[in-house]
Amino acid sequence: MDNMVWVTSTESQQWQEKNDFHVAQGASSGLSLTDHEHQRLLGFGGCFNELGYVALQKLPQAEREQLLDRLFLPTSDQRFDICRLPIGASDYALDWYSLNETAGDYAMEHFSIERDKQYLIPYIKAALVRNPQLKLFASPWSPPTWMKSPKAYNYGTLRFEPQVLQAYALYFVKFVQAYAAEGITIHQIHVQNEVVADQKFPSCVWTGEQLKLFIRDYLGPAFKQHGITSEIWLGTINAPEAWDEWMKKKETDFNGYANTVLSDPEAYQYVKGVGYQWAGKYAIQRTQMSYPELQYLQTENECGDGENTWFYARYVFNLYHHYFINGVNGYIYWNMALEPMGMSTWGWKQNSMVTIDPQTNQYKLNPEYYVMKHFAHYVGAGATRLGLQGPWSGNALAFRNQHGSRVIVLANPFKAGRSISIGLGDGRLLQRTLEPESFHTIVLS
Repeated sequence: MDNMVWVTSTESQQWQEKNDFHVAQGASSGLSLTDHEHQRLLGFGGCFNELGYVALQKLPQAEREQLLDRLFLPTSDQRFDICRLPIGASDYALDWYSLNETAGDYAMEHFSIERDKQYLIPYIKAALVRNPQLKLFASPWSPPTWMKSPKAYNYGTLRFEPQVLQAYALYFVKFVQAYAAEGITIHQIHVQNEVVADQKFPSCVWTGEQLKLFIRDYLGPAFKQHGITSEIWLGTINAPEAWDEWMKKKETDFNGYANTVLSDPEAYQYVKGVGYQWAGKYAIQRTQMSYPELQYLQTENECGDGENTWFYARYVFNLYHHYFINGVNGYIYWNMALEPMGMSTWGWKQNSMVTIDPQTNQYKLNPEYYVMKHFAHYVGAGATRLGLQGPWSGNALAFRNQHGSRVIVLANPFKAGRSISIGLGDGRLLQRTLEPESFHTIVLS
């Protein structure tokens, strides 16, 4: 018989190993594993942001090292495989900046990552010490202000002039090269964070046509010319804040952003994957169906309101389920660690996996930490998603790791306990009662 592990989390008790399950014979009426294989995983991770690094510094060294171990060490809790970082300021930077604010410097002679050496690079290097195989992808929230109209970090668009576009492609080249000089490989470049978001924090709006032209005529050729091996991804695609206006105009084809680029053969040759987040979840199904040969990422977990409730964690579990059944190869959390209430410098309180309290010099593992752990702890890069059948498949996912173990992750969304029988594909059933509003990970090895 398989070596079986069953781990359960409820609002009052997280990550409890259970042995009160039963093995029987027969056909399942609840959930059954199949041999059908779907996508192969790049893994799980979070985003390196300045405010996260500042929060980490509030911990005593021993506790800080312990928390970093829990996030990145391959033998610990989360075992992260792939993480994100901003190019210049994200909305969770201490303040807004780019990597070259020298107006008219089309040759990028004043490009610099000195600011990153204070916050982002030490954070990333601490992770790489623990997992040298960690993959990284990066995107800007805003180009340098002198490349935009109007000349500001927030709102606006890139000046779509050949000289500016050529310089901006070089900006990405310089970024990859500068990080390589620090011993950090950037595996993917995503052209723009939230291409539809005209925000009061660093942002830049692009059309699908602009993305196509920039990738096809500038960024792809620049990477080729300079020998940059980082992959170019079409990301990160969200959806407009002015949702009601889009609905009135019937302009709800979010897939159109990806399709505009990918349907152009010359642009397509440079694109290795697509990153979706937030309302981009409405487009991923059709994009993946249209281009199944590409890779996909959920690039930014929806971030709540800073309360870090079990209720919101249950919603987040549904996001994992939605994105994986629609083909993503990995799921990326947003801020891994923040101070209480997770306040941004522009006034939004957001959730995080970990809350670090500078008053007590301690950290707290939040509900979404355990949602992530129910996936990332036992499912690694290279795993393959397996098929499931039965009425519980709408609340469950299954994977096979490269070493052969099978992992089922499921939730009981009901306010009452529910009995479940899980068919293992060989005539055996695994039976147990699921606690109300709970998460579960079952490992068969």
